[in-house]
Amino acid sequence: MSARALVVGDVMTDIIVRPEGPIVPGSDRRASIRQRPGGSGANQAVWLGAAGADVTFAARVGAGDLEAHAAYFRSMGVSPVLAGDADLPSGVLVTILDPNGERSFLTDRGANLNLSPQDLPDSLLDGIGLLMVSGYSFFVRGPRLAVQRLLGTARERGVAIAIDPASIGFLAEVGPALFRKWVSSADWLFANEGEAELLAGEADFDMQMRQLGQQFTHVVIKRGQFGAVLGGRDGIVHSRSAPLVEAVDTTGAGDAFAAGFVAALLRGEGHEACLAAGVEGGARAVQFVGGQPR
Repeated sequence: MSARALVVGDVMTDIIVRPEGPIVPGSDRRASIRQRPGGSGANQAVWLGAAGADVTFAARVGAGDLEAHAAYFRSMGVSPVLAGDADLPSGVLVTILDPNGERSFLTDRGANLNLSPQDLPDSLLDGIGLLMVSGYSFFVRGPRLAVQRLLGTARERGVAIAIDPASIGFLAEVGPALFRKWVSSADWLFANEGEAELLAGEADFDMQMRQLGQQFTHVVIKRGQFGAVLGGRDGIVHSRSAPLVEAVDTTGAGDAFAAGFVAALLRGEGHEACLAAGVEGGARAVQFVGGQPR
C-alpha cells in the first residue's frame, strides 16, 4: 500500500457554544463562544497531517474563502485540492456543549452541498494508497454521485477505501439499508457505537462486527471513553481501552481516532498498534475545545 492518503469530505467553520447553565427560552444565558476550523473530512485530514502522514484533502468551499482555507491546510501539513463555489458560502456548524462535553449540532453545509465530479478527478487517486470518505458526502445527491464515481475508480485501481458514517442523525433519516447500498463495499468502516448499531441492526458488538463484516473487510467501532474494538466477519479480533482523561469537548474525537489509526496503517503497523494509535488520538482530541489539533 502506498503511504499516501486522500480524504474527501466537508469543510466547516465550527461555532462552539458552551452555556454556563441550561438555555433559557426567550432570555439570555452567559456562554463561552469560540470559532474553530472544522468539518469531518477536514478534521481527519488535519489530524493525519499532524500524525506525519502524506495526505491530500479534496473539498468544496465558498469562493471568497478558498485561498484562506488552502493556506490553512498547507500550514497544517495537508495538500489541499479545493474547489470554489460562487453561489454558496463555506459551511458552518454550531455546536452546543453540555456540562459533560456531549454535543448537539446545527448544520449549514453551504458549499459542501455542491461537490461535483469535476471537483474529484481520477488524477486525485494517482499514487494514493487509501481513500477516506466522510459519510456526509453521501447524504445529498450531487456529492453522493461525485463520491460514488471516485469510489468506483478507486476499486478499479485497487486503492483501499475507508468510510466514516459521520452522522447518526442523517443515517437515521435515510435509513441504514439505503446508506449501505450507496457506500457499497469498502476495506474499512470507522463507526461509533450508535452508527454501528443502526447500520448492523444489532445491539451486541460482536454481532455488529459479524454483520457489518459481510460488507466491510475490517470494522472499527469507536466507543469513546471505553476505547475501541476491531474485527470483521468473524467477530471481534482486537479491543483497546481508552486512558482516563478529562473530556472538555468531544468534537472531532472520532475524526482524530480514525486519523491516528490510518496514519499508523500507512506506516505499515499491525492492526493492534493501529487501534492503540487511534485511541491515543481520540483521547488527545477531547482534552481541548475544537475538532482539530493545535
